[in-house]
Amino acid sequence: MAKSLESEHPIKAYGYAAHDTSGKFSPITFSRRVTGEKDVRFKVLYCGICHSDIHHGKNEWGVTTYPVIPGHEIVGIVTEVGSKVEKFKVGDTVGVGCLVDSCRSCESCISDCEQYCAKLVQTYGVQNYDGTQVYGGYSDHMISDEHFVLRWPEKLPLDSGAPLLCAGITTYSPLRYFGFDKPGIKVGVVGLGGLGHVAVKMAKAFGAEVTVFSTTAAKKVEALEGLKADHFIISKDEEQMKAAMGTLDGIIDTVSGNHPILGLLGTLKPNGKLVVVGAPEKPHEVAAFSLILGRKTVAGSAIGGLKETQEMLDFAAEHGITADVEVIPIDYVNTAIERLLKSDVRYRFVIDVANSLKAE
Repeated sequence: MAKSLESEHPIKAYGYAAHDTSGKFSPITFSRRVTGEKDVRFKVLYCGICHSDIHHGKNEWGVTTYPVIPGHEIVGIVTEVGSKVEKFKVGDTVGVGCLVDSCRSCESCISDCEQYCAKLVQTYGVQNYDGTQVYGGYSDHMISDEHFVLRWPEKLPLDSGAPLLCAGITTYSPLRYFGFDKPGIKVGVVGLGGLGHVAVKMAKAFGAEVTVFSTTAAKKVEALEGLKADHFIISKDEEQMKAAMGTLDGIIDTVSGNHPILGLLGTLKPNGKLVVVGAPEKPHEVAAFSLILGRKTVAGSAIGGLKETQEMLDFAAEHGITADVEVIPIDYVNTAIERLLKSDVRYRFVIDVANSLKAE
């Protein structure tokens, strides 16, 4: 007979979970493991809401096991460390992003790309190596092996910095890997939402010339004046798209909704790269000649490994990069998700977990 959520592990915990495909969240009591010799336990202070949380809550990717407690943009204060922990002590401010474990021995892990490990353990919605379910940051506390815990830079705010653990590294990593991090390089950013606005900030900090693509004309002022992008294009406007043909070295496509990419490929120079970081439900359609005529590339990128994520946090602190956030109590999460689906947020919701999650 399977153990209950409350008795699966010895340490009681509280959080908010979705229980079915409605994706509605409600309070839940569950349990976490005891602190192992390499584990770091911390009180959750803030947790960002990522669009992935909605996909998992509604089982839109077909992989959800209920109940699911999301949250992979987590900042907190260390409350306990294992006997062999070397990097952290009680009282340290730390972060945990999208991963809490991996095999540590494959080629990806050895090369600091744990995000591509075939046996990686995500921060929620999957099983850990011991066969128990992993629960995320919509909860009062977290525990993780110290390898997957990040040092929080002193100059980086906790609330507006939290989304960088997903949105930040998801955009920073492809900018670096595909060579879009050079001064003067011409980079397009598709979508000006939670990922897109951070992508603009990261690219500008690298010295790139940034063009924002959006279907919403009202975002022009925010893109050009608020985020200091260099150009703004309404992607549904044929004349604007035609004028941009062959002008960009690379594109970061952050959009999670279904959208065409053929026109975007046309704005790339020969040898240009379009990198997909958003995850629409339906596959993109790509015409062969849109790639062949110009030796263009459509690529994908996930988050980053732990070393690169720490590098990103330090870079963000140095350059004053944070997400634009609206801080909410945890009992507002269902309303926040409804608003997020309507793009009614500038640009990321962050849950004030410590001040709003109370045990029933």
